[in-house]
Amino acid sequence: MAQPRVTIVGAGPAGTRAAELLVAAGLHPLLVDEAADNGGQIYRRQPAGFRRPPAALYGTEAGRATALHASFDALRGRIEHWPESLAWNLRDGVLHVLRGERSHALPFDALILATGATDRLIPLPGWTLPGVFTLGGAQIALKAQACAIGRRVAFLGSGPLLYLVAAQYAKAGAEVAAVLDTAPAGARWRALPLMAARPALLAKGAALLARLRRAGVPVHRGVTPLRLCPDASGARLGGIAFRQADGREAVLDCDASGLGWHLRAETQLAGLAGCGFDFDRASRQWLPRIDADGRSEVPGLYMAGDGVRLLGADGAEIAGRLAALAVLRDLGFAPPAGADPAALRRRRQAMDRFRRGLAIAFPWPAQLVAGLPDETLVCRCEAITAGELRRSAGALDAPEVNRAKAFSRVGMGRCQGRMCGLAGAEILAAARGVPVEEVGRLRGQAPVKPLPVAALREEEA
Repeated sequence: MAQPRVTIVGAGPAGTRAAELLVAAGLHPLLVDEAADNGGQIYRRQPAGFRRPPAALYGTEAGRATALHASFDALRGRIEHWPESLAWNLRDGVLHVLRGERSHALPFDALILATGATDRLIPLPGWTLPGVFTLGGAQIALKAQACAIGRRVAFLGSGPLLYLVAAQYAKAGAEVAAVLDTAPAGARWRALPLMAARPALLAKGAALLARLRRAGVPVHRGVTPLRLCPDASGARLGGIAFRQADGREAVLDCDASGLGWHLRAETQLAGLAGCGFDFDRASRQWLPRIDADGRSEVPGLYMAGDGVRLLGADGAEIAGRLAALAVLRDLGFAPPAGADPAALRRRRQAMDRFRRGLAIAFPWPAQLVAGLPDETLVCRCEAITAGELRRSAGALDAPEVNRAKAFSRVGMGRCQGRMCGLAGAEILAAARGVPVEEVGRLRGQAPVKPLPVAALREEEA
């Protein structure tokens, strides 16, 4: 009897744990990933030839990272692994993957999307200056290249990743100018009842703050960023102008900055597949609709990890296991001995309480985004300003983001709204005087990322 065709997109925590369970049940899944090896962004492996100890790369998560890597290494030869491959389209039960210089059309009986998340950004005035990175980009430079993004680095945004990357830079010996957090200082106390669901993570957060204090890194909470300032030459970043919680304005000298306001789920493939979406008020973004185990409304399509629910790396591992168990049940395979989906769901409930607490402790500053100056460049790909977006809402009467896209070209560039989509929706909603969920979500199209036309000439099945 032929084995069912089971494919996983993404080899981070969710994809790795899903593959592990499928293999334990006797299946031989295909795992497609853009990276050269497994681990995802959070547990990114160092390049060949690098020999830094795990603690230098992953800090307190070194044990979880090495365990995940070891699990994946044990799967080699029992899965088909396509590294450095781009899943660029998904429709009508076929996944299209660019591998090398050729695209492949891959039908499937079950497909698990474990696509992860990327940085969520605010397009501040000056954010296009050289020297301005995302938090994820700053972390990749440290992990994959063993270098800092500048001589004197500032970190601006909100959320756990802000403090994690700043602490990693301080531990690596980089000069960290300051951490600028837009979250009000009192927000964490309001979030404590929910965040108490995971006391160990609260302790880790306190440890990060203690590490920054020992390193002499100033931490400013409740700030309002005003602009990213050029240096004397005008050629690159020279500082960050911000308003402190007490109303005083200041300029922090730096030659590089990492920006990020928590994460945005990577949902483009789910959208292309025709999945339903629901607006998540806690994170103020649209997320794919799934059941308790990761099944979508599209037959044969499952989702797990931060690409569908922003629960962090350990939450992604649980979601990957649940999705794999759902696949096995739906295909008529017995789950591996000891697999207990009910216990996994209970653990995930505590993680979801913590997630909602994080959204209170480190809120997305929607009012800041809505009030960006008209001249602020929002869409870098198409050079669309906040003023042009407001004009699409006013003079052109665009009722939702896709009509605004047609009028202004916002989100039509290479990234298809990955960088500007969430901020653009906030600007449009404020201009129309409606809740942000009323302006909808940007619809993407294939390819989700640029690919050579030559790869499509003879797509292989």
